[in-house]
Amino acid sequence: MKLHLSELTLILLGSILVTKSTLKADSNWPSWRGVTGNGVAPDSSNPPKEWSEEKNIFWKIKLPGLGHSTPVIWEDKIFLTSAIPFGDVTEPPIYDNAPGSHDNSPVAQMHKFVVLCIDKKTGETIWSTKCNELFPHEGGHKSGSLASASPVTDGKQVIAYFGSHGLYSIDCQSGKIIWKRDLGKMATKHGHGEGSSPVLKGNTIIINWDHEKESAIYAIDKNTGKNIWKVDRKEVTSWSTPIIVKSGEKNQVIVSSTQRIRGYDMNNGKVIWECSGMSNNVVASPVSENEKVYLGCSYDKRAMIAIDIKEAKGDITDTDHVMWSTNKRTPYVPSPLLYKGTLYYLSHYQGILSVTHAESGETKAGPFRISALRDIYSSPIGAGDHVYITSREGLTIVLSHNDEPEPVAFNKLDDSFSASAAISGNQIFLRGEKFLYCIGTNE
Repeated sequence: MKLHLSELTLILLGSILVTKSTLKADSNWPSWRGVTGNGVAPDSSNPPKEWSEEKNIFWKIKLPGLGHSTPVIWEDKIFLTSAIPFGDVTEPPIYDNAPGSHDNSPVAQMHKFVVLCIDKKTGETIWSTKCNELFPHEGGHKSGSLASASPVTDGKQVIAYFGSHGLYSIDCQSGKIIWKRDLGKMATKHGHGEGSSPVLKGNTIIINWDHEKESAIYAIDKNTGKNIWKVDRKEVTSWSTPIIVKSGEKNQVIVSSTQRIRGYDMNNGKVIWECSGMSNNVVASPVSENEKVYLGCSYDKRAMIAIDIKEAKGDITDTDHVMWSTNKRTPYVPSPLLYKGTLYYLSHYQGILSVTHAESGETKAGPFRISALRDIYSSPIGAGDHVYITSREGLTIVLSHNDEPEPVAFNKLDDSFSASAAISGNQIFLRGEKFLYCIGTNE
């Protein structure tokens, strides 16, 4: 068969367009745990294993204010949130002295709550949008921030959530606010602030509104900002971010919290199943693969629970739907990483790493004590058959992803990192207390 030049040109052009589209899709990190929600980059990603302040830094920019939210990425744009103090310092400082408060960070100034759009290639600010300006009604933990919830984007809108300080939909191109919602004022346990991130699926935004007063789960229309449904919950404060998992013909909203783990029908908010077993102060978020969900906690008690949600209904506590559980070395602040059937999780927020076969719960290797890693708030991520774990001391350890993980590199930067990393193509983005780093090679 002969092809005319015009036909061949069209075929080649189509191939180029498909390739470019695929590359762009592979470069997206639209939420704080990436496309999968498990902390895993696309298979095509291969970020560097080694870096320092003098090596493999594409660019480094100073950030305004403070935020522990992960930057999210869509094609050539990076979106991140920050809380910027300004004005006179009040005396005495205003803070929440809730019972049991400890390690609180008093709020003593007005704050601007902003969303930044940054050019991925250059690090230059494309736009900056001020969403709110006020004196926060509560304080927070000394190691936390007022911008801890990560945004989420579909490339058209970026959804920014500041908890008590508002929910905002912003146009990705212009930076203009499309709509905003005031959900009220949270009263978090110990006055430690807010941190659950929004989740986006199609036209539906899911918000976990668990605190010490009237808790709820919201499903909100992305285009209008109005409720699709709202379900009240008998829960106390949790900082865990929900996940959305398809089981059978239904998408389920799964939320880890103190009283119960629950799976909600995403269409109407009805509880499909529930299970006990978590502790107080649930921070770590679930991960999921093949209709299996893995949840961890570590505060007043330790638990890691694996649940098969296929055909799960009602109270599944002590049923065969609970595949396995353990109370050893379970996570508190960092969420687990689920990488190609392997579950990686850190003990509490320390450098003790467990490597487990996800479905069976059997130990694959370790546990490993990584003495160089002490305080770890960011969640581990997987890319290019490697695992990346970043500490608040500015150190990232890179491990091989295999049955016997081994250290590949120890990378130190001049900043403190509480936000989880984001990966786009062959670059890794680390958001620190002061700077945003773009790390990559020319290979």
